Amino acid sequence: MSSEVAVRDLSAYDFVFPSGQPAGDLITNRRAAENKYAKVHRPFVSPIVLATYREYAETLHDAGIATPQPGAPAAAGPDQPLYYELDMAKFLAGIDKGQRWNDLGIQAHGIANANRIVVQSPDVCQSNSAGTSLALISYTWRGNGSEVPTTDQEADDRARSIKHLMEQGLPAADVFRTYISPEGKGIAPLVVAYEHQYLTYQAQVQAESKRLDTQRVLLYPSTRFVTQPEFIALNRDGDRLGELLTHDPGLRRRAMELGFRILDPAGKVAGDQLTRFLEERRIPVPSVGSNDTRSPCPASGTWSG
Repeated sequence: MSSEVAVRDLSAYDFVFPSGQPAGDLITNRRAAENKYAKVHRPFVSPIVLATYREYAETLHDAGIATPQPGAPAAAGPDQPLYYELDMAKFLAGIDKGQRWNDLGIQAHGIANANRIVVQSPDVCQSNSAGTSLALISYTWRGNGSEVPTTDQEADDRARSIKHLMEQGLPAADVFRTYISPEGKGIAPLVVAYEHQYLTYQAQVQAESKRLDTQRVLLYPSTRFVTQPEFIALNRDGDRLGELLTHDPGLRRRAMELGFRILDPAGKVAGDQLTRFLEERRIPVPSVGSNDTRSPCPASGTWSG
């Protein structure tokens, strides 16, 4: 977990690789305060998404909350898109009202589910994906453009205002592993995930069975957040590995095989390399979307998870 890495003794390590900016900031700030070596490499990124199943995505579509991404590739079929755009404001409004899946008419897709609509995530105090989801929910619920809390009192007030919008039903679990399990649909039909986890899963399914899993799909929140793992070298040996991870063609290709969007030396997504990689494997390519609204995370001084 990112938070565990951020607070432990790092003297025996050459590098650390937290999965997001808050933990990375804690580490680099602490190293700077102690006048210790720290050099950051940012080789790739992965958007935060909500992973679900086709019946649930289509139910949200029927309700005007989710929309299939345009131009569904033939590999998945025009009536079986793998990727949907999720209107976060409408989605959270439904959770705020206590709506249940049956209220949205999921029965029309062959499922009955009287449970409340919730998004499940790992422990928000230990997981970067959960912390990022919290920031996304807070930013959207308070209105895009709202300021990040800067005091303990503001943070407490914000937390109370959005507590009912979050579900910590699987605090110690790998929620994506639950999602791809045969029992996942009944345990956690909507979970926080990284895009790269899903793309890796589909690549594995395609390699093993020559087909896609068209029943598991992604929702891309209308307010986006792209998480950026930080490779933090703690000495010169670690820095050499960080340089390789950032520049070596073989390692960069391996990052694409794991579903990441690799970055060029300027910190921008490197062209269409992931697109070509997915197309070679007949995996539909998700749209990057035209909405550049981003959900900000708190600075490290206000982050305690």
